[in-house]
Amino acid sequence: MPRSNRRPKPDEHVLWQKSEAGGVLQLRRDWRGYAPGPTQAAPADLARGVVSLDVTELSDWDANLAASLWALLSPLAQRGLALDLSALPDAVRAPLHLAAQAQSQPSRAASLVQPHDHLPSLIRQSLSWHELRTTIAFVGELLLSIGRLHQRPRVFRLTDLWHQMDEMGPRSLPIVALTTFLVGLMLAYMGGTQLSRLGAADLIADVVTIGMVRELAALMTGVILAGRIGGAIAAEIGTMTVNEEIDALRALGIDPLVYLALPRLFGMLLISPLLMAFAMLVGVLAGLPAVTLVYGVSAPDYLQRALLALNWTDLWIGLFKGTMYAALVVIAGCREGFYAGHNAQAIGLATTRAVVKALVWMVTAACASTVVFQRLGF
Repeated sequence: MPRSNRRPKPDEHVLWQKSEAGGVLQLRRDWRGYAPGPTQAAPADLARGVVSLDVTELSDWDANLAASLWALLSPLAQRGLALDLSALPDAVRAPLHLAAQAQSQPSRAASLVQPHDHLPSLIRQSLSWHELRTTIAFVGELLLSIGRLHQRPRVFRLTDLWHQMDEMGPRSLPIVALTTFLVGLMLAYMGGTQLSRLGAADLIADVVTIGMVRELAALMTGVILAGRIGGAIAAEIGTMTVNEEIDALRALGIDPLVYLALPRLFGMLLISPLLMAFAMLVGVLAGLPAVTLVYGVSAPDYLQRALLALNWTDLWIGLFKGTMYAALVVIAGCREGFYAGHNAQAIGLATTRAVVKALVWMVTAACASTVVFQRLGF
């Protein structure tokens, strides 16, 4: 028989690509029941750097994905290449991490790049399609838990609500006051430098008032809450996940979202408007020392101009944005806490992810809401 001249069809599940850092292993199509063969091994010229994974085109997978990936990645670990597994789901990354640790202990040849070692990878993962679907599903479950609250109201304890309000409100006042005071002082000084050249130093109050009330007070308070509250929520719920306390609550018939997430969410929604109003007041008053001591504007004139510049539109927009940022902080902390891994390292990773996601979500929400309000004429 005549020999066929057609070349063998390339594998459509595995694609190796070179990058500046080393190499990229792209997983594509459906990996359920798929096992890579020797022809899908890494290129021989890939001898140094970091090997990362791209799962954007991975449609579906099963429990065999970890074993199949280790068959491809273990030779690279033996060569001493670092493996960046941050793009993989937690259920797949955990066994690969343990396998890499077990292999690297005798020779110390292979190293594993943890997701928290590379902040850009965390940001990419926060915006990935897999993370987006998981987050949307979690938010949906959280909304459904609000609807289930009337079925078993005793699960939601008012003592937890008051405790969360105390943690998020009064205990956050010192750091919020310090941050917004410094931001308001900086805004007054920098704005006064430009306005004084035009002979309009009396307009410094307008700049500080509108800037702090409408945008900066809410955003800076959200940043503080992301580091102080979002990380703490992720660590608390993540510890309960590691200790299997979440599973114990489900076994007892207690909804973990109603018992743990809703007190934190409602506490933040109730206390955040007062916290934002306090931050706005401190930020506006912070401009007073700069204008009186540097630019010669009297204190009564500054306060009068600040009151004239303040309007209800800017006030409710600032309160709305601040409350929205606070809600995003709680959602990010609860989402990472409930989806944390089952080891001590997972708690630190969940805390880092909660803070990063809260910051990314807040900046995105700030840009989107500013564009929307401007387009609506507010």
